[in-house]
Amino acid sequence: MTNPQTTPSEEPLGAIVHRLSEQIPELVRSELRLAQAELTEKGKRAGVGIGMFSAAGLLAYFGLAGLITTAILVLALWLPYWAAALIITGVLFVVAGGVALAGKREVQEATPPAPERTIASVREDVEAVKGAHR
Repeated sequence: MTNPQTTPSEEPLGAIVHRLSEQIPELVRSELRLAQAELTEKGKRAGVGIGMFSAAGLLAYFGLAGLITTAILVLALWLPYWAAALIITGVLFVVAGGVALAGKREVQEATPPAPERTIASVREDVEAVKGAHR
C-alpha cells in the first residue's frame, strides 16, 4: 500500500486516515468474532457448572430427606411412629416459616430494584456539572 521508499512518517495524513478507515471495520469485526467465541466457550462451561450445581442440590435434598427420616426413627424409639413423624413435620414447618419470613424481609429491603445510590450519585454529578456550567 505504501511506497517502499517513503517512511510511515513521510506518508500523507490523508493516506493514513484512508488506510485507517479501511482497517478499523475489519478490526472491529475480528474483535466481535473473538468476543463471540469467548462468550460461547464461557457459556458452555457455565452450563456444565450449573448442571453440576443442580446435581449437588438434588443429592443434598435426598441427604436431607434421609436425615429427616433418621430423626423420625430416633424419636420412634420412645414414641409411636405417627407421633415421631408429626413432631418432626411440625419442626420442619416452624423452620420453613422462619426462613420464609427472613426471605420476605430480604426481598422488601431489595425493593424497589432501582439502584438508588447510583441514581442519587448521578443526580449529584448532573447538579455539579450544571453548577460548573453556570
